[in-house]
Amino acid sequence: MALRNSPLLAPLLAASIWGGMYVVSKWGFAQIPPLTLVTMRAVLGAAVLLPLVRVVKPTRSFSRRDWRGFAALGVLLAVSLAAQFLGTDLTTAAQGSLITVLTPVFTVALGVTVLGESLGRRKAVGILLATAGTGIVLAGRYTLAELASDALVGPALLVVAAATFAGYTAFGKRLIRTYSALETATYATALAVPLFALGALAELTLTDASLGAIVWSPALVAAVAYLGVVSTALAWYLWYKGIERAAASTTAVAFFAQPVVGIALGGLLLNEAIGPALVAGGVVLAVGVGLVSTA
Repeated sequence: MALRNSPLLAPLLAASIWGGMYVVSKWGFAQIPPLTLVTMRAVLGAAVLLPLVRVVKPTRSFSRRDWRGFAALGVLLAVSLAAQFLGTDLTTAAQGSLITVLTPVFTVALGVTVLGESLGRRKAVGILLATAGTGIVLAGRYTLAELASDALVGPALLVVAAATFAGYTAFGKRLIRTYSALETATYATALAVPLFALGALAELTLTDASLGAIVWSPALVAAVAYLGVVSTALAWYLWYKGIERAAASTTAVAFFAQPVVGIALGGLLLNEAIGPALVAGGVVLAVGVGLVSTA
């Protein structure tokens, strides 16, 4: 099956976008507090998506049950992103990359147990290969010393982020089937904004963080715009577009590309060392994705 016709194309693009997000987020934390930055990201994402969905679906109405569903997705999204940004701020790149791999694992588990999706032999082998390929890449990039840490809060927050994003992926399936990927991503994002704002308010009130201390520069504006427009509005739509076209357990395998792309971009843009493990792991990952996409 040609990649352009594959249901995995959209989520692979989303995962690739997120692969470059870690460096931007980590740099942004030195300029803007984590919960404040994630709130800016969500506000920008909603500001892009809401006008678009009103143009595409101007007369759509929803039942109370549907609004509750969108709100539940918004809660999962808010918890996931807040935990991700706080966890990223408290962990190393190695730990973040390793724990990221839990997201597709949790998603496959929810797809099979909650959504009743089938996990045939071909898909199972593909998922195992994708997991192994990502593991090869990470093993070639990081040492055990880099993965080890006495601090548990950061890694624990990233596990929470992985689990809740898996829930956002799997539990969005019903609304996506009923309406569309664009509408579901839009209203979940919009309803998450007040929760993000509460987190930012708490951060600014309970810590020494201050909006007045932020020194805006063209680079910082570009970073926030990337996080809000590209990593949020575009990538969340693309991710749900994959769910619209395929099972959650199938779409989940695309997430394995995130740390691989992140490491590759680190080598290309930041001159970080890239060894043969990236190539070998990337090939194994590609074979796994190919098996899942044709299962």
